[in-house]
Amino acid sequence: MNTQARFLLPLLASLALPALAQPAYTDVADPDADRKAILAMQGEYTVDFAFDETVLLAPGYERAAPQRSGGDEVVIVLEDSPTKIVLQHILVHQPTGHVTKHWRQDWIYEAPQRWEFASDQTWRVRDIPADRTRGAWTQCVYEVSDAPRYCGTGRWNHRYGASTWTSDRTWRPLPRREYTKRSDYNAMNVENRHTITPAGWTHEQDNTKTVRRADGSTERTLARETGFNDYIRTTELDFKPAYAYWEATQGYWARVRARWDGFLMQPPGLHLKTEVDGMAMITPLFTQASAVQAGTRVSDADIDRVFAEWVEPAPAQ
Repeated sequence: MNTQARFLLPLLASLALPALAQPAYTDVADPDADRKAILAMQGEYTVDFAFDETVLLAPGYERAAPQRSGGDEVVIVLEDSPTKIVLQHILVHQPTGHVTKHWRQDWIYEAPQRWEFASDQTWRVRDIPADRTRGAWTQCVYEVSDAPRYCGTGRWNHRYGASTWTSDRTWRPLPRREYTKRSDYNAMNVENRHTITPAGWTHEQDNTKTVRRADGSTERTLARETGFNDYIRTTELDFKPAYAYWEATQGYWARVRARWDGFLMQPPGLHLKTEVDGMAMITPLFTQASAVQAGTRVSDADIDRVFAEWVEPAPAQ
């Protein structure tokens, strides 16, 4: 060792900074904390929806205009068990009291399977790898008619003073805000994040708009989009119409969910014979629900006829 090295080494050692203390993070799941976070999403909210295309990925593609909307929404707990929580969203138009049954989210702890959007109005039931579902919750989101939309699997993170769940990347069909006015893409590759906040909760989306082939491969990607849905808790609005609607129709919608589950709880999944907007099923089911609310009996056969016309098992692969 030369003279310079003998001099520098002790000096450097004397100047060495102590190792930074590392947080005692743990990968041990905490289902009780997770359940508390999921259940915190119930309640009455004013909601702001914001979507912005960011990165443009296709040559010649022009960025779409930002989308802004909002509404007033109550989230009701339909089911609460140690391994499953079901939340139903219901919109209320405050000036008129008009009620619209909105989306639904089901949370399953360590789910062994989930259904996944494939293409062309088709959802297939897939096994979830054990390493991915261990300690994780699978969230499945449903259309206003309780038709499937998308699922995602991920763990809740409670480390930083706020509870956040982040999904893996999965596929979903065009959202309603898009499929009524666009046909230049047919699928979105998405990551979802839910965070419980002091004001309520938020839903962030990282979306990639894609043209997807029937075999599941990607033909091209158009753009990335960020979504931010802000659920702000309120005590100043009247949600009694939503509670009254649900009190009158919850039995009917339970029968509808049971029929969807018959296709989605086991392979191969289902194919919808409707256009992408789904109105061919939404309209008769909402009409039946309105009849039930008005006191008219809707039989199981009436529901079965709608499903027989528009839903079938997914084709073999």
